[in-house]
Formats: sequence, C-alpha cells, structure tokens
Amino acid sequence: MTAIVSLRGLRKSYGVGTPVETEVLHGIDIELAEGEFCALIGPSGSGKSTLLNLIGLLERPTSGDLAIAGSETAGLKEQALTVLRGRHIGFVFQFHHLLPAFTALENVMMPSIIEQGVATADAEAISRDLLLRVGLKGHEHKKANQLSGGQQQRVAIARALSRSPRLILADEPTGNLDTHTADDIFALLREFNRERGSACLIVTHDPRLAARCDRRIELVDGRVAHVSSA
Repeated sequence: MTAIVSLRGLRKSYGVGTPVETEVLHGIDIELAEGEFCALIGPSGSGKSTLLNLIGLLERPTSGDLAIAGSETAGLKEQALTVLRGRHIGFVFQFHHLLPAFTALENVMMPSIIEQGVATADAEAISRDLLLRVGLKGHEHKKANQLSGGQQQRVAIARALSRSPRLILADEPTGNLDTHTADDIFALLREFNRERGSACLIVTHDPRLAARCDRRIELVDGRVAHVSSA
C-alpha cells in the first residue's frame, strides 16, 4: 500500500543551541499507509503531540526525513508547507479551536473560504451534508459558543473532513467527552476512514478506543517502544 506518511530518523529538539537544549523525539521511524486507522499511544510527556505537530507540518523537525503524500518536506518553504497541509491534512484537536463568532456551518466551510477566498455553493452543500452526517442537522446557524462540547467536537470533525483530506490527524479528540459521546466521535472517524479511504492517526489515552484501531504505535520517552496490530 502507498504510504501517506513516511518518517525516517525524525528528531525534534527545543532550545537548539542554548544551554537548555532538549531533544524530545529521538529518531522516529514510522510509515502510515493510505486508508490505515492507527492509534498513537503512550504516557504523558512521551512526545505524542509533538510528533503529531511535526506530521501535520505545524512544526519542523530538527533532523530526519518527513514525507507527506510522497512529497519530501525538508526543503519546502512555509508557503509550500501551507499548501501541502491544506491539500492533504485535516486536523481534529482536543480543544476544538472553532471560531466563536461564526456559525457551525461557517466554521465547517472555513478551510474552503480560506483556500478559495469566498464561500462557494459547492462548499456550503458539502458542509451542510457533513453536519447532517455528524448529527447536527438543525444546528447549522447556531454560533459555535451556543453548542455543547460534544456538538463542538462534531463540528470540528466536519471541518477537518470538509476538504476530503487523505490524512486525518486527531489529538485526543475524545479526551473531554463522556464515554457515550467519545464512542460516537470515534465511530464517525472510523466511518469516514472506511468510506473515503482517509488515513487516520489518533492520539488517545483510552485503551478501549486504541484497541479498535488497525494498529497501535506506542511512544515512550520520545522513542517508538512498541507497534502492534489488531
């Protein structure tokens, strides 16, 4: 299968060149295939969120090779990284990062508005359908801050899927939710993974959810400690 993510010897340090320089990722080798549904697990402070930020092109590694959808990223300028990220990657964060002054529908449409500079009829139709799929029909015109935590997370998922990304990155997407809502959110991600073939990499502390993934990658102290399959 084609790799949507390929990491080779990836390292990340903070405070580079200072007396407090600290390396938090120590030579990570990972591949994630197209259509794969994978959990990233490990104790707090093991480097999971840092790794997700590197894969999501929000930060640059200190050294090593990182390729997204076959494109090597080391030599790319910020604008090229932004284009690559917008074209291929959808994010779901633990804290939703919705724009409170905008409606649920406008938040889902925002990636398209940013890319195209205008709210198109096609983008609105896709966004309305996604809100229907995540169980938010009738909530389209509510402001983000009028929605419950679970509803806001559903909007965030719809937003992440609005550009049909080949890769979905989710950082503790169910961490602030009750068990029932967490199961619903996980099921939605799994459904889009199967229907659209989007690869998913999910950071989770929930062993129940991790066990339902195709593969589990465990990080300990900034290193891959164990990889297991379902």
